[in-house]
Amino acid sequence: MNNLNYKILVIDDDSRLRVLIGRFLEENGFFVLLAKDTSEAKLLMAVNQFDLLIVDVMMPNQNGLEFTKDLRLNSNIPVIMLTARGEQDDRIKGLEVGADDYLPKPFEPKELLLRINNILKRISSNKISFEKNDRLNLCKFGDFIFNFQDSRLNKDQSFIHLTESEAKILKILCQEQGKSVSREKLSKLCGEIDDRSIDVQITRIRRKIEVNPKKPQFLQTVRNHGYILYK
Repeated sequence: MNNLNYKILVIDDDSRLRVLIGRFLEENGFFVLLAKDTSEAKLLMAVNQFDLLIVDVMMPNQNGLEFTKDLRLNSNIPVIMLTARGEQDDRIKGLEVGADDYLPKPFEPKELLLRINNILKRISSNKISFEKNDRLNLCKFGDFIFNFQDSRLNKDQSFIHLTESEAKILKILCQEQGKSVSREKLSKLCGEIDDRSIDVQITRIRRKIEVNPKKPQFLQTVRNHGYILYK
C-alpha cells in the first residue's frame, strides 16, 4: 500500500502528542495535517479531502464524540478515536457515534499505524469491489447511465422513459458498447423483431439520447451492418 496517496488529519488539543503523531505518520509516508480543535479541523476539511481522521475525545468546546456524530450526518470518512479513558462504556460511545476504531491512551505508535493501515486497506478493497460492480451493472455514455438490472435510463438525475423494446435494444448495445451489432443479432436477441422494426426503435432511442438525432453522437449506424453505441 502506497501511503503517499493518503492524507490524514490529526485533531488533538495536546500539542505535544499531536506533533508526535504527525511526525510519526509522516515518517511512515503519509501526508498529515494537524488541528488543535474541531473548529480548526473544520477549516482544514473545507479545503482538503482527507482519507482518515484521528480524533481525540476530550477537547475543549466541541469534544470528539460530538464532532464525529455531526460528521456522520454527511460523511463516511473513517475516524479513529483517541482517549485517555479506556473504559468499555467510552469505547462503546465512540462506536455508537460512528467511529471506525478506538485507541485508548497511552498507545504504541506502531499499534496506531497498524489500525490505520487496516482501515485503509479495507476501504481500498471496498472501493475496488464497488467500482468493479459498478462497471458490471451500469453502462455510461455521455451524461447518460443505463442500469442493466432494472433497464432504467437516466441523464444526470432525470429518468428517461424507455419502452420494453427500446430497453432491450439499448441493453444489447450497452453490453457490446464500442462494437458494431448487426440488425440480425438485435432482431434475434430482442425476440425476432424484423429489421424494419429495429430501425424504427433505433430512431426512437436516438430522439431520447441525441442532441441531433440526424447526426448522432452516441448511437451511430455502421453501413451495411447495424449499429454501435459509443461512450
